[in-house]
Amino acid sequence: MKKVLVIGAGPAGLTAAFELLEKSKDYEVTVLEESREMGGICRTVDYKGNRMDMGGHRFFSKVDEVNEWWDRMLPMQGRPAADYKKLRVKVPLSKGGPNPERSERVMLTRRRVSRIFFKRKFFDYPISLKFETIANMGFLTTMQVGFSYLASVIHKRPEKSLEDFYINRFGKKLYSMFFERYTENLWGRHPSVIAPDWGSQRVKGLSITAILKDMFGKLLPQPKGKERHVETSLIEEFKYPKLGPGQLWDVTAEEIKKRGGKILTDHKVCGIHRGADGNIDSLTVETPEGRKTLPADIVISSMPVKDLVTGMYDVPEDMLAIAKGLPYRDYITLGVLVPVDKLLLKNRTKMKTIAGIIPDNWVYVHDKGIHMGRFQIYNNWSPYMVKDLEHTVWLGLEYFCYENDEWWNMTEKQFARFAVKDMIRLGLISSPKDVLDFHQEKVKKAYPAYFDTYAQMDQLTEFLSSVENLYCVGRNGQHRYNNLDHSMCTSFETVKNIISGTKDKSNIWSVNTESGYHESK
Repeated sequence: MKKVLVIGAGPAGLTAAFELLEKSKDYEVTVLEESREMGGICRTVDYKGNRMDMGGHRFFSKVDEVNEWWDRMLPMQGRPAADYKKLRVKVPLSKGGPNPERSERVMLTRRRVSRIFFKRKFFDYPISLKFETIANMGFLTTMQVGFSYLASVIHKRPEKSLEDFYINRFGKKLYSMFFERYTENLWGRHPSVIAPDWGSQRVKGLSITAILKDMFGKLLPQPKGKERHVETSLIEEFKYPKLGPGQLWDVTAEEIKKRGGKILTDHKVCGIHRGADGNIDSLTVETPEGRKTLPADIVISSMPVKDLVTGMYDVPEDMLAIAKGLPYRDYITLGVLVPVDKLLLKNRTKMKTIAGIIPDNWVYVHDKGIHMGRFQIYNNWSPYMVKDLEHTVWLGLEYFCYENDEWWNMTEKQFARFAVKDMIRLGLISSPKDVLDFHQEKVKKAYPAYFDTYAQMDQLTEFLSSVENLYCVGRNGQHRYNNLDHSMCTSFETVKNIISGTKDKSNIWSVNTESGYHESK
């Protein structure tokens, strides 16, 4: 049997391991994970019975294979998402949180609500053209937005940067209001120096034109048997694991073990050895018992490309330089527990919500002077994410940073004081005394960035593809801002190639590169 080592127990790594074991008996599969948790950035953290989602994960895909895979692991519960009273059941507590019995293993259907919070007013995200939006912007600003957009239609900029990309689709005024500040906050760089690739992958076909089409599409009757086309960024509903995204990967890990696969936690890959033929023959791994060298016939890597290449022996100097220059943005989230009656943002929509809180899954913050990038409301992701759903609101305050910068090196209490001040300035709460509890989580290399040596990523891709028994999958494995389902698709393609013996890896690297990918079945 061929020995397959999978680096990383995130979505891409676990998907690859499961698929290979499920589709063939010819491989001995071992997953190496440097932490003790499954799911990578898609894990769920349980703090005193309150659960945290690292970044907010919508389970949505137009790829049938992905949807069937999710349904197999966690079937749909089938009850309406808004029916909180029926969904909320008493379950045994274990270590401060719900015990995930088999009956708990389901997906919920969630209504997607994500808005922009700007100057203490809510705007739809993506921006809609309804009366409330115009009223919030004011007549003069609305006119400026309109003429600015018309100017962008008449005069298209060459798309050399992310700034050009946004202005071409939304106009300069709307860009300056709702894209410029947030993007700079997210990446730590102005959009004028970021490659447009990120916009094409994250926003895809979204533009003012797409928003207008979507708006009128809802008003007009659809031909019988024909499904209404919806841009990915405009979806209104998604699936979500009952106990948070990490639940899916905990279940997947169990299924891998049932099929004979091994998952070794606290195993950090620190050396990648290549033989005379250029292929990888072994990995050096740091473990609690010391360093080990594990032989490999095939390596599937979801570890950051930067770490993979710098840890690899016999790498050409020019490839090493590109890898060392690849940038990342790191991430800190602070879970903050507040009483329901202390959250100053009340529900002004027609949507039914528990205890009258706002209906949003997450909210984008665009105010200058506020460092927070987004905040999540875990109550609205799943009612099972919050221990005391009736009386408390469990918020996740998200900050984008660099590893070892000022924020990263703060103690948990220092960072909490800093973040709570942002909450007060935004008008979420009125006083630090309104906070019942808090918990901090940090994620390294959460966002592969599109500047610096990223411009030479194609050369590095070609080099990595030349190592015949190495397959790079997932967000960090390809240094690409993949969605969850994109990451899984890279693993689907990888397993197909391994089993069929296909040497051409272009199908793996081409996932999530086409402008229309994911937008139609």
